[in-house]
Amino acid sequence: MKIVLLSGGSGKRLWPLSNDSRSKQFLKVLKTDSEQLESMIQRIWKQLKSVNLHQSSYIATSKAQVDMVLSQIGSDAPLIIEQERRDTFPAIALASVYLYSCIKTDPDEVVCVLPVDPFVEKSYFEQVKVLDKLIQESGANIALMGGTPVYPSEKYGYIIPEKGKTKQNPLSYMRVCNFVEKPKEDQAIRLIEQGALWNLGVFAFKLKYMLNFLQTIGFPIEYFELKKVYDQLPKISFDYEVVEKANHVIVVPYDGTWKDLGTWNTLTEEMDTNQIGKGIISENTKNTHVINELDIPVVVIGVSNIVVASSPQGILISEKAASHQIKDIMKNEKERPMYEERRWGWYQVLNYTKISDNNFALTKKIVIDAGKNISYQSHSKRSEVWTILSGAGEFALDDQLYQVKQGDVLKIPKGAKHGIKATSTLEIIEVQMGTELVEEDITRLFMTWDEVIEHCEGKSEEKEQEA
Repeated sequence: MKIVLLSGGSGKRLWPLSNDSRSKQFLKVLKTDSEQLESMIQRIWKQLKSVNLHQSSYIATSKAQVDMVLSQIGSDAPLIIEQERRDTFPAIALASVYLYSCIKTDPDEVVCVLPVDPFVEKSYFEQVKVLDKLIQESGANIALMGGTPVYPSEKYGYIIPEKGKTKQNPLSYMRVCNFVEKPKEDQAIRLIEQGALWNLGVFAFKLKYMLNFLQTIGFPIEYFELKKVYDQLPKISFDYEVVEKANHVIVVPYDGTWKDLGTWNTLTEEMDTNQIGKGIISENTKNTHVINELDIPVVVIGVSNIVVASSPQGILISEKAASHQIKDIMKNEKERPMYEERRWGWYQVLNYTKISDNNFALTKKIVIDAGKNISYQSHSKRSEVWTILSGAGEFALDDQLYQVKQGDVLKIPKGAKHGIKATSTLEIIEVQMGTELVEEDITRLFMTWDEVIEHCEGKSEEKEQEA
């Protein structure tokens, strides 16, 4: 069985920590057994390792989130990359074709698709393992996992099983009758009384089922061919496009721990501390959480049942029960991400200023981890000045290599090729100036530092020969 973890989407529900590049699964707010903080994607990858499923697992993510995944999971994370965000059907279609044409997966092998961000325990993954056998033996087109509802939620979809059960060792499963998406509370109560289950977003199917589906609707099943027409795939959920059209769908009940940590209210319920970052919560404050990414203290006195979240993106102060409203409040706000993790470290935007009608300045703090490097790159719309606050490294500028250290100021003209590797962790203040200061203004020439060294040394030899 192959596992595909869906790690896409943009983040507004956990604003201001989440944004278009840092979705909720990347927020390091959950404590490990060793008292360290980890994210949802780190937690679920660790759990997959604990049940020996990680070696057959792949992470389907968008191009914009590749660096974040590599930073948190490791540079060897097996990725299937969407060139643009669409929805779960296109993502699963691309992943299926990748498994078939690039990994050479047998079409009769079962593929199980999981969301990357549920809060679950080991029993969840033991249940996932059973889906392989059930698909092979039941004759079903698709197998789902349905969670036993613990309250009449209006946020989740519901799976309505047919009456009666078909026994199947070691678990029972039921044939699915129909689905109800996000019902009102009174309807949810009635559905639960009828035995409905929460839709956990887990799908299992034989690979050939998805390949046949794509061919039926006129799309190729060769990976690079599908990538060429990826923007033509229906922008729709896998539930609507595939599951609800399938003839034979079964569901396996799951009554273990499962939470969608999609609001500040639900997320803080699973945090083992009331405070992350600088701050003080007074003794007469109850059930209040502070999550502070700024380098200034947040103090809460005598205000209970609230969440305070602060980051370079903004500050949220909300009653916990109302925190879900942030998604609607911020949905039309167009924001530049002020903090991003990269495969080499992270950066934070400190200031953004309009100098004149067509000239802007942006200041960043950049941290490059020891042994890591940024790509050898150039920009067509801006110049940069780097001031090294701490650390040491090797700097490449227009095919020349230099050793740099704390206190050095590096000037990078517009269009100049440049990159840097940290021999010890580098902290840099970067000032950009130009007509358009966006992350997309990057032309990457080489990704690894070995390539940069080989290129620069080759250019140096060419100059010596010419001389």
